[in-house]
Amino acid sequence: MLISTNADVLRALADPLRARIVELLAAEALCVCHLVEETGARQTNISNHLRVLRDTGLVETEPCGRFTYYRLRPEPLRAASARLDELAGAAEAARAQTRKRPCP
Repeated sequence: MLISTNADVLRALADPLRARIVELLAAEALCVCHLVEETGARQTNISNHLRVLRDTGLVETEPCGRFTYYRLRPEPLRAASARLDELAGAAEAARAQTRKRPCP
């Protein structure tokens, strides 16, 4: 599993189908056949999106017989959320300032 930056996580979540897969995996571990059924996407498309989510560390796999179940990892989501919260706090503080940086 790769350790990704917050930008990698946000980029992975920017795709609507990957975002939907993440929503589904937040509720329970699922295999590709479940994700195909839930999303209506093709198996190869789901597999490609799961590879991106695995590469960014958002999902982990669990072999179960001839199937592989995918589970959402909360840590990368929490890290990205914390960074976004920091940026929001900085923006609030900057908004409160009346002083502006002078142009050269």
